[in-house]
Amino acid sequence: MNNLIIEKTHSTPGIVFDTETGVLEIKGESFPENVPKFYGPVIEWIKDFLNSTDKEIVFNFEISYFNSSSSKILMNIFDYLEQQVSEGKNISVIWRCDHENESAVECGYEFKEDLDLLPFVVEIY
Repeated sequence: MNNLIIEKTHSTPGIVFDTETGVLEIKGESFPENVPKFYGPVIEWIKDFLNSTDKEIVFNFEISYFNSSSSKILMNIFDYLEQQVSEGKNISVIWRCDHENESAVECGYEFKEDLDLLPFVVEIY
């Protein structure tokens, strides 16, 4: 399976999903005009990759700003990852955010509260 690399734009995050290392990173701002169109292929890639591997997967999210539509999609991704953990996959999430970005810190803790099985760490720098 090929890596997924999407360049960052002013309204979409950069995405680097490395199949060799199992590190999947989404970094930047997320407020695309059409959130489902942007994230649809990303979610399909995640599903295909998780169906093709049993290796440990680490998702690094460092999203400094996102709109409500992006928030909903992110929660859908986290719910899917949690389902995969319940089925035996070894997946963890690291939500990285600047200590001065109170909104990102708060959202990270809110996402974490909504998850029961998915290892989710809020890393503040």
